[in-house]
Amino acid sequence: MGLHLVAAGRDVPNEINVIIEIPKDAEPVKYEVDKESGAIFVDRILSTPMRYPCNYGYVPGTLGGDGDPLDVVVILPMPLAVGSVIRCHAVGMLKMTDEAGSDEKLVVIPSPKVFPGYAHINDMKGVSPHWLERIGHFFEHYKDLEKGKWVKVDGWVGAEEARAEITAGIARYQAEHGNKA
Repeated sequence: MGLHLVAAGRDVPNEINVIIEIPKDAEPVKYEVDKESGAIFVDRILSTPMRYPCNYGYVPGTLGGDGDPLDVVVILPMPLAVGSVIRCHAVGMLKMTDEAGSDEKLVVIPSPKVFPGYAHINDMKGVSPHWLERIGHFFEHYKDLEKGKWVKVDGWVGAEEARAEITAGIARYQAEHGNKA
């Protein structure tokens, strides 16, 4: 089965599927899944020597304001395999701006059936401030050594805003691609 056949989730926006592109603690390599073929491409080698603080991926069947699927960071103590799909729920969102415009990152945790260790976390208040500091620091600095690129962290919003962005992302996808999500 191709990754392009994976739906946004079973109970969107409450539960979503996330396709992992970059594992937690990965070397500074930016991978992207080709949405048509499912192949994993090296997008670029990051110039800044930083490891990804969380598993990083996207919600299939969505589009962000930048025209790409919604970006996601999955808070989990272990790395996941590239190309794997994990069921999650949103607890918040990191709002950012970069050289190309707005670039939000959904902050999610695995569904309690997948990882019961975080079953008590429903919003950003349940996430360790240390996790949030690491995520914010990474995204604020991971482009520092790339010419012409920059990032400004605009702040954090809660689960309700994140779910609204998921719903809007599905609507953008359906407007562009039809009702395939």
